[in-house]
Amino acid sequence: MLSPFYALQLASGAKSFADNPIIGSKWLNRKGLHEKRVSLAMRMAAWRRTKLAKLVAPEYRRQYAENGFVKIEDFLSPEVFAAVTREIAERDFERYDMLQGETVTRRAIIDDSDLESLPGFKAARNDPRVTNLLRYVSSHDGKPLLVVQIVMALPSVITQGSTDPQTALHSDTFQPTAKAWLFLRDVGEEDGPFSYVPGSHEMTPQRLAWERGISENADSIENKYSARGSLRVMPDELPALGYGQPVKMTVKANTLIVADTHGFHARSPSYKTTTRIEIYGSLRRNPFLPFTGLHIASLPFIASGMNRLIINAMGFRAKLGLKGSPWKDAGKGKADEWSKRLKQPSA
Repeated sequence: MLSPFYALQLASGAKSFADNPIIGSKWLNRKGLHEKRVSLAMRMAAWRRTKLAKLVAPEYRRQYAENGFVKIEDFLSPEVFAAVTREIAERDFERYDMLQGETVTRRAIIDDSDLESLPGFKAARNDPRVTNLLRYVSSHDGKPLLVVQIVMALPSVITQGSTDPQTALHSDTFQPTAKAWLFLRDVGEEDGPFSYVPGSHEMTPQRLAWERGISENADSIENKYSARGSLRVMPDELPALGYGQPVKMTVKANTLIVADTHGFHARSPSYKTTTRIEIYGSLRRNPFLPFTGLHIASLPFIASGMNRLIINAMGFRAKLGLKGSPWKDAGKGKADEWSKRLKQPSA
């Protein structure tokens, strides 16, 4: 009965081998289904990106073409950067936490109704360079999600016996997709820096053959994230795929990075208690659209409260008995303040 639904997902960004028996079909993938979806998604993205090239400076287009990411230091003016950091330090926010291994990722809810009291954050969020880079890298002229995000590595505090899955090198999905981080504090070697394999946003023949091999044996994939379409790779496999080794993004505060997370990337492990604060952005849409615009999230009544709508939608799915939300209410408080759900670290 669900076969038509599964078939329709082929024309969407659905990626899970485990959850869709057509996408995960060994027989179809031996006939080239996954390989053809990847190749078509990449060609469509390249075509859409030509329509968006005017949005970004030639230097940033060059950086993206060569590396798969764009890095801009001293991004905000000193006055705006000072205002953003002051507002985030002084304001109490609605907070939601996601625990993965020994790392808590927190989102502070800020919708349009909050912006007038946060002029620094408003100026940073509305900077067209951020939104335009996200649009160019993702190849979609849509409405990006932009939030305050706090990443807390807590190796001495949480012992839930599992590894943070974000620390394994992985590709988010089979299509180009954009994420951005405007770091509000310095990120050093031991602070869990973002790492990226330069050039891995492009499909080499070796990479395409590697992905095809995985898809042809989808029922035997052991890693649950790979089985859901977020393929994991070991560093020693990269040379055979035509890539070099990952580069750690140790950066100064006020550095912006926008990356195509179809490329292999990871959050570097942190072996001490650390806190990373950033303005985080993302944009992903259907990879097979023949146009760049007409994004439903750009509608005013959705765009004005997108952060809260996403959280509420996840909660509603859980109430319906569908996949539950990984985000848990952490109460109201300072963005980087420990919530009552977590034990305070010892001095």
